Parts: sequence; structure tokens; C-alpha cells
Amino acid sequence: MLRISDYDYPLTDERIAKYPLAQRDHSKLLIYRQGQIQEDLFYNIGKYLPPHSLLVYNNTRVIQARLVFHKPTGARIEVFCLEPLSPADYQLSLSSTQPVCWKCMVGNLKKWKSGALSLTISNADDSTPLTLTAELLSTSGNTHSVRFCWDNTNLCFAQVLDQAGQLPIPPYLNRETEESDKITYQTVYSRIKGSVAAPTAGLHFTTQVLDTLRQAGIHTTELTLHVGAGTFQPVKTEDANRHVMHTEIIAVPRTAIEDIQHNIGNIVAVGTTSVRTLESLYYIGEQLHDDLQPQQLSVPQFAPYEGEHLITTTQALDNIVRYLDLTHQDTLHAQTQIMIRPGYRFRLVDRMITNFHQPKSTLLLLVSAFVGGQWREIYDYALAHRFRFLSYGDSSLLFRNDNTHD
Repeated sequence: MLRISDYDYPLTDERIAKYPLAQRDHSKLLIYRQGQIQEDLFYNIGKYLPPHSLLVYNNTRVIQARLVFHKPTGARIEVFCLEPLSPADYQLSLSSTQPVCWKCMVGNLKKWKSGALSLTISNADDSTPLTLTAELLSTSGNTHSVRFCWDNTNLCFAQVLDQAGQLPIPPYLNRETEESDKITYQTVYSRIKGSVAAPTAGLHFTTQVLDTLRQAGIHTTELTLHVGAGTFQPVKTEDANRHVMHTEIIAVPRTAIEDIQHNIGNIVAVGTTSVRTLESLYYIGEQLHDDLQPQQLSVPQFAPYEGEHLITTTQALDNIVRYLDLTHQDTLHAQTQIMIRPGYRFRLVDRMITNFHQPKSTLLLLVSAFVGGQWREIYDYALAHRFRFLSYGDSSLLFRNDNTHD
């Protein structure tokens, strides 16, 4: 039994950063290495990274996924877009100029029993207002299938969201989205639209920091994991092993896989989303070891803890490259539900840059697994030294305790 109550700590509201610092790379940086803790400022992170490290970051971009409708009665209905259903591909759905269907969460659902909801937006650059219509199709658990239509076929769905939606900042900030969040809640390298939450470890980087790292011989490569609302889902079962992990879509270019192949033993993951993506590659490569033409590439939640895992990391990555060659693809597309918790054996990630996470969360379990159970010492230090917590808070650079590779 993995008791989630063992991963609790006192986080008061005053320790949660409601806004970022004016200069994002001036946030505090905690460095944990071989049981030793020190602190610095983030713009000095290059001093602590070994030469020729490979920095792997998530290039996903947060979409304005929160839509607020009002019924003629005045009732407020909030529709939160989670992931595309038809077309099911993020890029195809967001670029579509035709109606699309998304899996959504709906606030005040009891007031939306039937009929369509409409939202009209006046665009300062266009004399023609935009009208967006939402139709509730079906319900599954606490999510709903919603069909969206709009009356300006010159606009794709991503542009519709940009005009009609709000950026979904985390609920624990306890405030409304502000105009500044449109910039500060995106990483400087965000490119691929699809997330409903930012990969927040990357929020500390500036173009200057990235330039400094490259000048120091530290290479970078990028991948994509669209962060879902499940990242905020608390563990509600006392046995964390009974928690159901959310499924996320990942995309890893062949060039990134080749970069990783050449840098095994020296990989720095920016954020838990990059960690989850990188570690999933081993189990995808393991699946391809037995079947180079599977119907679907996916990593189940408990794949790391079931059965024997006999192939090496190098073999797993080689299998992925062969699969891409065989299918004439330049990017690996897959799903992952991987749960990284104490007892996990890391295959690819040697160092991790990450923020300070919520108590009793799966992200805290991941951190604990990475530092060999020493998470409490790290968090006690951060609390005692006035570090700022959660999405807009300060950062840490964690060195994995076990640096062996197969």
C-alpha cells in the first residue's frame, strides 16, 4: 500500500504564488544533489548542469480553453475544453473551420438540460461579430461531449478559442484570468497548441537563459505532451496505487529521439511532463520489440511495475526508430497513462527541473521517486527558506540519486 497521507505537507495560501515575478528568470532555484541542498537564482542554472547535457523541454502551448456562456435566464454555464473527440487529432481539430466535438467539463450543468448555448463576441478588428454555439451531445462520468459551431468560416477553431475563450489558469490561484496571464502563463518556447495547463517548470526560462546554456555547450531538444486538466486532480484514495491516472497524448520527433540516443546518461528534463514523456519511450520501445506494427501505441498506468523488462534503454529507442522508418513517419505519436511513484526505475532522465507541487499529488510521488524518497527534506528546506510554491512559484534542479543506466 502506498499511503498518500505520507506525502502531505503544510501548504498555506500565503505560500502559493498568485503571480509570477516581473523577471521570470529571477525566481529562486533550489539545487538538490546527493543529499545536499543549496540555493541560487534561476538564471544561474547553467552553473549546475554538467557540460554537454541535453535539455529536453515540452513545447506545448496553452489554449484559451475556458468558455463562459449565459442562458437567456442569466444562468452562467462554463464549458472547459479538455481534448478533441472529432476530429480526435489536436492539430486537425484546432485548425478546422468546420464544427468540432470536444470532451469537456461543464460547470452549472444542472442549468443546461437541453438546447444550444450561444456566445457572441465583437472583434475590434472585424466589424462582423463572432457567434459560437455549443451543443451538449452525451455524458460519460464527469465529462461531456460538446459540439461547437461558429458562423465565421474564415476562422479555425483555435482562432475561435482565442477570441471567445479564457486562459485556464490553475484553480488554486483563486483569481480570475488577467490579460498578463496570456504571456506569463506560456513558456517562451511554446509552439504547439493543445494544453489546458502550462508545463510550469518551463516558465522560468527566458531567451537569454537558453542562449547562455547553448553558449556553454548544453544542447536542447523538444517534445510535446498536451497537459490535461487531470494534472490538477488530487489523489482521493488513501492507497495511491488505486488512483486512476489521466491519459495524455505525446508526440516526439525522430530528431529528438536521435538526440536522446546520443545523450543517454546526460539528460535533463524540464518539468514532470517531459519526464513522463521521456520515461514512456522505454515502454513504447518495449512494446515495439514484440510488434513493430501495433494498432495503437500506449503506456498503461502500471506498465513499469508489471512483468519483466529485459531490453535495454538503447534497444527500446532503436525499436522506435525502426518503427518510424517502417511507417514512414518523422514523429512518434502515442498515449501515456504512466504512473511514476516510489519504486519506479528511471530509464532516461538523469536530472529534472521542476516547481514545487501540491501536497498529496501524483507529481509529488514522481519527485519522491526521483530523489530516492528525500522529497520531505527538499520541501522542508523550501518552506523554511521562503520559496514560492506551485505554478507561478520558484524552481528546483534535482539530481537523480541513482545515476546508473542499462
